Amino acid sequence: MNKICLMNAISKKGTAKFGAGYEMTEELAGASAVMVRSAALHDTEFPDSLLAIARAGAGVNNIPLERCADTGIMVFNTPGANANAVKELVLAGMFLACRDIVGGIEWAKANKDDPDVAKKAEKEKKKFAGTEIFGKTLGVIGCGAIGYKVAKACEALGMDIIGYDPYLELEDIPMTKNIDDIYAKSDFITIHVPVLPSTKGMINAEAFAKMKDGVVFLNFARDTLVNEADMKAALESGKVRRYVCDFATPGTLNMEGTVITPHLGASTEESEENCAVMAAEELMDYIEKGNVRNAVTYPRLAKELPGKAARYTVMFKGELPAEAAVLGDDIVCAVRGEYGYAIADTDDVIEEADLAKIPAVKVRRVF
Repeated sequence: MNKICLMNAISKKGTAKFGAGYEMTEELAGASAVMVRSAALHDTEFPDSLLAIARAGAGVNNIPLERCADTGIMVFNTPGANANAVKELVLAGMFLACRDIVGGIEWAKANKDDPDVAKKAEKEKKKFAGTEIFGKTLGVIGCGAIGYKVAKACEALGMDIIGYDPYLELEDIPMTKNIDDIYAKSDFITIHVPVLPSTKGMINAEAFAKMKDGVVFLNFARDTLVNEADMKAALESGKVRRYVCDFATPGTLNMEGTVITPHLGASTEESEENCAVMAAEELMDYIEKGNVRNAVTYPRLAKELPGKAARYTVMFKGELPAEAAVLGDDIVCAVRGEYGYAIADTDDVIEEADLAKIPAVKVRRVF
């Protein structure tokens, strides 16, 4: 019986994917896999039985990736499953930045008992006047699942698009290879990249200096991509007209000219269901077949079942150890950075003593 430990509330559409041979539990001891959303796992001690962790979402900053990679725990995420939800909130953020909708709503609430509110509204509404997005230029930093959807939706709304992504080439979005083009030409900038050493704090004073005056900046990716002190200065100087951010921090909440939401990007019923279903399918494919899809540190690798008696997988660092030859010739292998993964099928059952001689992070018999 494979126990799946649920570290957060997971949509039942996802857990329902597990059939016979699986048991949902809140206990980590003896678990084969973990499904998690936002629970912090950095200080969690994982049992020897744990094969994988699936994050029902894209961000994995709550998971100790290096420790998992070095102890043979595969970590999955669900890129794209929440992309539409985030896209829609980015659009809402753009409208909130351009039109003082919140101010208008608050004014209406404050005057709800005034019998002449309709007449008064005609005089007061000019206080809440704004601008339109039609015909403006949107710069998209990071054109993966979310950035791409945002770009195409805004293009359909009549905006001019400039995309920047050092890892992607897209034919249906105007792209630039120089991020400075985004800064110089955009009326709106939205960022959709992961937090890496190279991206942390990348939106800083140097970047703001290259932007158009009065730019609207939207951040629905991660708060640490933006240097908060530099953003505050940019807002105060008028360089940035509005900062729309999905991360409520003491810094963002104490800046003038911001629209702050409490990490609502993926908080839709549909998004949570999509992420849970994808996470469940990734775990089952890995536990039952050894296939790896959307892993974070290890490479993607999948192999059709050839009808052999046994399947073995090898997680390793560097090159596939020569001792893995004991697994036979029907083997496929992939490497990502310093970590590699192999799947081998054989009609022979390999002795445990021979498996133990393979100097790898983990060797597993799948079936």
